Amino acid sequence: MDPAATAALFSNFVLKDGDSFLIANGYGDIEGNSDGQFHNDTRLLSRFKLQMGDSAPALLSSMVTRDNVFFVAHLTNRQLPPLGGQTTLHGLVHIKRTRFLCDERMYERLAFVNYGTHEVHLPLQFEASADFRDMFEVRGSTRAARGELLPPESQEYGLRFGYRGLDGALRTAAVAFSQAPLHTRAGTLAFELVLPVGARKVLYLEAGAPVDDLPSQARFRMAAAQARVRMRIRQRRSAQVRSEIPLFNAWMERSRADLALLTSELDTGPYPYAGIPWFSTPFGRDAVITALQTLWLDPGLAHGVLSFLARHQAQEESSFMDAAPGKILHETRKGEMAVLRELPFGRYYGGVDTTPLFVMLAGAYAQRTGDLAFIDTLWPALLAATTWIERVCDANPYGFLDYARGESTGLANQGWKDSSDSVFHADGRSPEGPIALIEVQGYVFAALRAMAELAAGRGDDTAMLHWHARADTLRSQVERHYWMPEHGYYGIALDGSGALCAVRGSNPGHLLYTGLPSAERAAQVTAQLLSPPFFTGWGVRTLALGEARYNPMSYHNGSVWPHDTALCAAGIARYGGRAGASTLLRSAFETAVHFDMRLPELFCGFARAYGGAPVAYPVACLPQAWAAGSAFMLLQACLGITIDGLRGEVVIERPLLPHGIDEVVVRNVVVGERRAHLVLKRIDERVGVFIEGRDAANVSARIRT
Repeated sequence: MDPAATAALFSNFVLKDGDSFLIANGYGDIEGNSDGQFHNDTRLLSRFKLQMGDSAPALLSSMVTRDNVFFVAHLTNRQLPPLGGQTTLHGLVHIKRTRFLCDERMYERLAFVNYGTHEVHLPLQFEASADFRDMFEVRGSTRAARGELLPPESQEYGLRFGYRGLDGALRTAAVAFSQAPLHTRAGTLAFELVLPVGARKVLYLEAGAPVDDLPSQARFRMAAAQARVRMRIRQRRSAQVRSEIPLFNAWMERSRADLALLTSELDTGPYPYAGIPWFSTPFGRDAVITALQTLWLDPGLAHGVLSFLARHQAQEESSFMDAAPGKILHETRKGEMAVLRELPFGRYYGGVDTTPLFVMLAGAYAQRTGDLAFIDTLWPALLAATTWIERVCDANPYGFLDYARGESTGLANQGWKDSSDSVFHADGRSPEGPIALIEVQGYVFAALRAMAELAAGRGDDTAMLHWHARADTLRSQVERHYWMPEHGYYGIALDGSGALCAVRGSNPGHLLYTGLPSAERAAQVTAQLLSPPFFTGWGVRTLALGEARYNPMSYHNGSVWPHDTALCAAGIARYGGRAGASTLLRSAFETAVHFDMRLPELFCGFARAYGGAPVAYPVACLPQAWAAGSAFMLLQACLGITIDGLRGEVVIERPLLPHGIDEVVVRNVVVGERRAHLVLKRIDERVGVFIEGRDAANVSARIRT
């Protein structure tokens, strides 16, 4: 197999629409490993493969368009045996395979052109099957029993598949073509196209829920136009970043397009699903952090996230779901295993940080937009969330927010580093719970301060003073119990007996983001995050080199997560470290270049070597919402831009342009009821700031350079 074909075979190409997504290789084929066509956490097509004669076509190239709407593969024939004529030599027939998803349905057009000097008889076979496996089965879970997989039904224009689940639901799917196959045997549909010299013929197909209408050019074009318009609307909601560097622009545009791809339009508004393939569903923590990353550019995303999470706030106690009144959703699933409660993730609340993050986001949204009417609608949810936080903190001997799972089916670790081995003592021992993570206390601190500010805006001085006092007390407790003077750094957690997990992780970078540490301690944390034990040259490791359990190839114990690096950068910038933030932005940009301008969920934490490249983590989600959003948080950390919607002004604090870039333009930034373009331009050793656009004269600005 030639190198291009080998690379394409092992590369994943992703499409998404609503609660459906599709993963295939560079040929456009689905092989049945972790790829497939999925809907509502269930795999429909588990195999869909094109053959010409007795072999696969040869690959010329494949891509997903820049707007993430279309997958396009260019293929050609291998040598074909004579079928009523001459042997067709390799490379005479061009096949263009164009595919997209719309209304949770796959549409595909295959266009064939004969560039040879003789008529071609082109034999085609499509292998198709559907296994209706739950997403968790695809990930490797073994079930004690499954429902009944029904035999495929041959139909005049395709195949129909069915599965009757243990939950009693009948799940169906179909593959249909624009012309009838010659025959269908054992899940293989056979066609023969006759191509005169220079002729072009087109075959249309669709896959998804069975429908009465046959695939056609008209259906393909109508659905394609709809898919493209929907994607454009999602992208246009956000401000746009441009510079004079085309490659940097490509990173910004790819990140923006990936966020648009992952965002589903729910009845509560736009919501970024966490990532493909494993997390294409609403997650609480991931969505809140993505909304915080993009709040300065697109406050509408935060509005949708807050609305959805408030609607699905826990109302009851459940150890199985790790739920309690006021808690905010960790994740929700719609597959058969969730419906049958074989696992708790149908609606699961086992994230200790999601609730304070939700309150943080509400406060940041109010400050960014001045939309206090929306905050009024959220107020009962915010009060319930804060009540839960205070209740758990009051039960902790030190006043910290801690966690312990309710049942063995739940997550053992409930912070963002939620793998089973991510929290430990300096000697590698696993701690006894409940666990109080350092970054979570920072989120609580920020949430309490946010509630105090919101209460002040509502004229409730008593509540304001109460929450400010709690925040101050929490700050004192964190500084007392987590600081390791011998390391000049914070430990990652306290265990159930109050013993510190004296381990250096990236967690305190999040603490900087919330503004909890003193300036002196923040400077020490910053210095370590930018030192070789943490900083690889590509990003910040989740765990410092030399700590127990350190492994650069692990999920959370030494790998690099772009969103984690971005939060560290934002924290460093909060304490004035624009140069450090710029270093981290540059490393992320150079990483993106090696991943086709798309930052993955995570990658291995090996140190950067001259001429080397970042090492991929083999099962990382790509794209991932908070990885895409990290580009914008990193840029904001450098530029020092915030929007004060309450005062209707732009605030720019000591901006620093990224290395090698002399001008950044942020177009169509929403400031209250107005829009403006922010232009930051290098002028000698300074950065000049200009407000442009139709509403520029009516947009006030506070600029400190």
